[in-house]
Amino acid sequence: MKVVYKVTYPNGKIYIGKDLTDSINYFRSANSKLIEKDFTREERRDFTIRKEILWESGIATDKEVSQKEVEYIRYYESNNPEIGYNQWPKFNSAPHLRGHNSASKPIPK
Repeated sequence: MKVVYKVTYPNGKIYIGKDLTDSINYFRSANSKLIEKDFTREERRDFTIRKEILWESGIATDKEVSQKEVEYIRYYESNNPEIGYNQWPKFNSAPHLRGHNSASKPIPK
């Protein structure tokens, strides 16, 4: 099963990733240095993150999974540094080009 997942950190920021192997222990490669800047040494001593599967497929190609991952990154705006840790695709801060959690914008399926 191939999946797209969302990781939520204690500060509420998120990371959207994909896993082509469906490993329960896979959290991809969010930039550790970027995440470390948001937490004190003390906060890092007791640290809980949540991983949610947003989408899964047993038949999608790797390319289709990658496209779905980008859809979710854009939907949740996890590439916006104020919201998440995805660094790609580049976040566009123009309000008319955004639409995260908009009632008129459906969740990717």
